[in-house]
Amino acid sequence: MISRVKRCRFAFIFSLMLAGAMPVPALAGPLPPPEGDVMLRVTGDIEHPNMGDELHLDRTLLMSLSPSVIETETPWTEGVGRFKGPLVRAILDAAGARGDTARVHALNGFEAEIPVTDFHDYDVILAIERDGEAIAVRDLGPVFVLYPFDDHPELLTETIRFRSVWHVGTIHVP
Repeated sequence: MISRVKRCRFAFIFSLMLAGAMPVPALAGPLPPPEGDVMLRVTGDIEHPNMGDELHLDRTLLMSLSPSVIETETPWTEGVGRFKGPLVRAILDAAGARGDTARVHALNGFEAEIPVTDFHDYDVILAIERDGEAIAVRDLGPVFVLYPFDDHPELLTETIRFRSVWHVGTIHVP
């Protein structure tokens, strides 16, 4: 159990990181359990769980992991959107994931298997904001696998559209 002092210290440090006043350090071990609503679970072959044998992440923890912005059009939205969220590779690194694929499960039962190489070849994020607002479930959220389509037009394929899972709840590393 994490003491109140450690939780406050963690919250203060991560608020500095999110504000850009302090760099995000390389993770040396497991993240603390989330204090807010869990937005994402990472399961399977991972070294750094924080809840049982899973990694649970709330908004604060997600945004502490290499928050990035992608400005792009998508096949599902109108116009260029400014999407923000953590790099998927940073989430897998934080989990200590040991696998070549990630099976992404949506809240509605849809799932897609994505090669981990995608996350290293491209700055794929788990978008949790669009144009400064949380992404609602009715608008592909609350968590959405987003590839940088405008930066890499070669990604506009049926395969990549299939991998761009909406309503993400779990990433499983077999």
